[in-house]
Amino acid sequence: MPVSRRRFLLATVLPMLTLGVTGALAVASGQQTAAEASAGTDPATARPASTTAGSVVQIAAHPDDDLFFMNPDLSRSLLAGTPLTTVYLTSGEADGRNEADGDGAKDPTQPADRGHYSEARQNGIRSAYAQMATGDRTSAWQRTVIPTAGGGQAELDVLVAKPHINLVWLQMREARAPIADTPESLRGLWNGRIPALVPQFATGTPVKHAYTYTKDQAIAAIAGILERYKPTTIRMQDPTPGRYADSGRYTDHQDHMYGARFAQAAAASYAARVPVGQRPHFSVQSYLGYHNGTLPHTLDPQTAETKIGFLKTYAWHDKQNHCGSPYGCGDRKVAGNPTGHNWAQSLRYARADNSSWLAQGTPGRLYAFAALDGQMAVWTRGPGTGAAAAWQGPDLLPGTGIDPGATTARFPDGRVAVLATRTVFGERPQDYRREIVYAVQAVPGGPFGAWVSLGTPESTDEAGTSAISAPSAAADQDGRLTVYVRDSRRTLLARFQQPSGAFSDWQQLGGTDLQSDPVTATDAAGRRHLYVATTGSVLAWIQPAPGAPLAGPFPTGLPATTVPLTATPEAAGVRLYFRRPDSGVVRTALVTAGAGAAKPAVSSIAEAGGRAGYGAVGVAGRLLSGRADSGTISTTGLGGPPAWTESQMLYAGAPAGTQEQGGATTTAVLGLDAELHVTTTLPNPTRLVWHKAIPRP
Repeated sequence: MPVSRRRFLLATVLPMLTLGVTGALAVASGQQTAAEASAGTDPATARPASTTAGSVVQIAAHPDDDLFFMNPDLSRSLLAGTPLTTVYLTSGEADGRNEADGDGAKDPTQPADRGHYSEARQNGIRSAYAQMATGDRTSAWQRTVIPTAGGGQAELDVLVAKPHINLVWLQMREARAPIADTPESLRGLWNGRIPALVPQFATGTPVKHAYTYTKDQAIAAIAGILERYKPTTIRMQDPTPGRYADSGRYTDHQDHMYGARFAQAAAASYAARVPVGQRPHFSVQSYLGYHNGTLPHTLDPQTAETKIGFLKTYAWHDKQNHCGSPYGCGDRKVAGNPTGHNWAQSLRYARADNSSWLAQGTPGRLYAFAALDGQMAVWTRGPGTGAAAAWQGPDLLPGTGIDPGATTARFPDGRVAVLATRTVFGERPQDYRREIVYAVQAVPGGPFGAWVSLGTPESTDEAGTSAISAPSAAADQDGRLTVYVRDSRRTLLARFQQPSGAFSDWQQLGGTDLQSDPVTATDAAGRRHLYVATTGSVLAWIQPAPGAPLAGPFPTGLPATTVPLTATPEAAGVRLYFRRPDSGVVRTALVTAGAGAAKPAVSSIAEAGGRAGYGAVGVAGRLLSGRADSGTISTTGLGGPPAWTESQMLYAGAPAGTQEQGGATTTAVLGLDAELHVTTTLPNPTRLVWHKAIPRP
């Protein structure tokens, strides 16, 4: 068994390393430990500890997109026993030749056979999933046919040993080229260039009924699958990957992008048609595709090795005919390069990889935000003790189309604003776009008002494919908001709220090669800082004095990061948190403003948490939270302890934390069950246990 899989299994058995054996078993079983009973100060400690729950549906354009771009999230979900279904929109037939470059596997003079190649790719996917779930790539599957809500048929594969693991094949024709203008494709169907898309059946599929899908029928087919499985987490690819600045080419395969748009539309249709009560709430996680190959690696070597091993199984790397098919047991194209173009060494979220979605309002009051069902969900915790301090929610703000990845800003009077991007589909294909929206409390502690649109710096979707970042925002002492965003050209822009309440036009703040979402914080002198990661470092914009325009961008001289940043005020500066490439260890550095327009000073780098993990880090005082080696939500301390304290829970997006008055810390995360999970500690905690914020029967 690979080392990282052994670690994951150990982590699920021994969730809390700071406990003794008795304490660990008590937490795993949901019993109250002696330490909790003797403390007697927090009734939440009597609740069962959070574990991985919920169900997942993944929607991918091609066989292997999940293995390249959604793993190790995928394999860890399977190991945790999460019910999981993957939907493949196309057959991935490409040129119909199942051969690795230069291996002589097939005579190039022989005609292509797309049905045979599609069948080989199906065989490879079934082998990889069987290996991830059971350790045996030959574990049997049952292949049947199901009708779709779009009027066609799909192949359903059920893993016999673990029937909660399903594969659904819609078998639509693929574009057969990453960027070529091919009308007979998901892109052509979305944009109305063809009335319907024909299927490309794998040779051995049990589906025999010929059908075509119109755009509406394709959306209905995917929505019907969501209704069948009722997931709490939907994983999809990036619907707005952007273009390369030098060539104007898409940064991802056109099928990935337009397949994700079909998935977006289907999720919106499902949420609108099936009310809560007949289905659970769900969150959405989107994954970066080909662009991973141009950025620093996010996975540590052991995790990457395990991931590549599953890709080799899919690729039929050993060429042993373990599946008994005359068409091949995997995708020999991948066998020639199982890491892809630097894809296998990374996993990145295209949205919701920031830690600023938990905010303090008036003293003692907390707000947590996440997109559920395409709406903004709000959880609230009141001040005081007992029932008054219990979490309430989720309440869904009116308005749909909200993308994953909420951010917040706090006004001087204690009011809170929540910001997000919103997808607008429109009546015509060219009306598709992402725009920035915000909602704010009219009075401290009061309800949130209606969404206000700030539009987008992208004039049309087609120019930049709406590849804007999540917004970051800050309020000045006069209660006026400034909103920052990275555009598809990888530069920074801002809109400023004027004394009248109206916003300025978008103002260009410069920078090049910006990759991360912008993050903001204000130092002890009242100067606003803003930071964005590039491919090789981090750029800074800092006010020379409170209320002055941002100066910059300044080079920080920091080394390359894995992109997501977290920023918190500390003393006279702002402390940045990020991960080291090819490792996942959390790094941190303190940045202090220079005098006038001088470049800032940057401290030496410290490290915390031990190796492995990926994604943004939550910060609450000196308590850090994020993914550890197992992929679970875990905690560590700045300056010690030396390793992550791991839980039993996988999660979506990024954690968020805050330090409250008196030194208590609260950290929150959205589980795969679409529930808010929290841990609240007194100063100098000796242990941490995660619980559902809202207990459910």
